[in-house]
Amino acid sequence: MKLILLGPPGAGKGTQAQRLRDHYGIAQISTGDMLRAEVAAGSPIGREAKAVMEAGQLVSDDIIIRMLGTRVEQLDCADGFVLDGFPRTVPQAIALDKLLAEKGMRLEAVIELQVDDAALVDRIAGRFTCASCGTGYHDTFKPPRHPGVCDVCGCTEFTRRADDNRETVTARLAAYHSQTAPILPHYAAQGNLRQVDGMADIDEVTRQLFAVLDKPA
Repeated sequence: MKLILLGPPGAGKGTQAQRLRDHYGIAQISTGDMLRAEVAAGSPIGREAKAVMEAGQLVSDDIIIRMLGTRVEQLDCADGFVLDGFPRTVPQAIALDKLLAEKGMRLEAVIELQVDDAALVDRIAGRFTCASCGTGYHDTFKPPRHPGVCDVCGCTEFTRRADDNRETVTARLAAYHSQTAPILPHYAAQGNLRQVDGMADIDEVTRQLFAVLDKPA
């Protein structure tokens, strides 16, 4: 099973990709994690990427696609994979199509987590994390049971991402709509685009994902 999970920042792609990984026994591939792993390993392509980043430049689509070509052949991808947050542009989608075709692979589904922009800004802007164990919370939707105390480890220190504010989130959403949303017609034309309600609670989104993927062709 080879999947792509699409959706704007804060839609829950990472959480749902983990659940798909665990449920179907497939690999979760985040290009950011993959890039960091290659750089840390000091592989030839990792060294190439590191040089680009140290020069203050963005890692090219060509480097990412070549990394993916190596990644999807690793043992944990034998039963498939879910791409979390990639591709982000139409050229990346086209390059990915070519890569998979060259390897005799095909996508079973491209799933869009559909969300409401205004509600998403509220969701992201209220996020904070336990500084000790990393458990995530939200001012409105998931506060700690005891104010100021982590439910999991009892820590009383929390952190917020600097970019989890309304202005930054709004800008990130605008970038998603201008750069990534045009991918949707690309996959719709291939007949493998599916949608689920990303505004539902986490377990309901997971249920919808399983229902879409387990539906007979």
